[in-house]
Amino acid sequence: MAGRHFEDWTIGDRMAHDIRRTVTETDNLLFSVMTHNPQPLHLDAEAARASEFGRILVNGTFTFALMVGLSVGDTTLGTLVANLGYDMLVMPAPVFIGDTLRAETEVVGLKDSRSRPLAGLVTFAHKLLNQRDEVVCSCQRTALVARRP
Repeated sequence: MAGRHFEDWTIGDRMAHDIRRTVTETDNLLFSVMTHNPQPLHLDAEAARASEFGRILVNGTFTFALMVGLSVGDTTLGTLVANLGYDMLVMPAPVFIGDTLRAETEVVGLKDSRSRPLAGLVTFAHKLLNQRDEVVCSCQRTALVARRP
């Protein structure tokens, strides 16, 4: 099991996640179709070419989901009880097909759970960066994480 238990975290813990991901046209197309998002900026090359971006813009909810997914192996894999919320989600730079993305995480909060004595709340600050080290997405994720058995 790769994820850490509640007791294993300290505020200020930081990690750069090893897995990187180059975004493909198929990623963007499938995610947009699976989520019923018909936004022309994601699916219509001509509409995207006429936009300020000049090309297809990757679906932002894919970008967000990828950021969280890249972090799971090092944070909550096998120890997560539930994700309780995502806060302060921002996408300060666009993502395009062919961008290679990587994630970083810092622990910014720890709290005992009053309702679940076998778990605690960990708040992670996630960042997703492109190949130019530009932040393309960030958020805080509050996770209910199991304590050691």
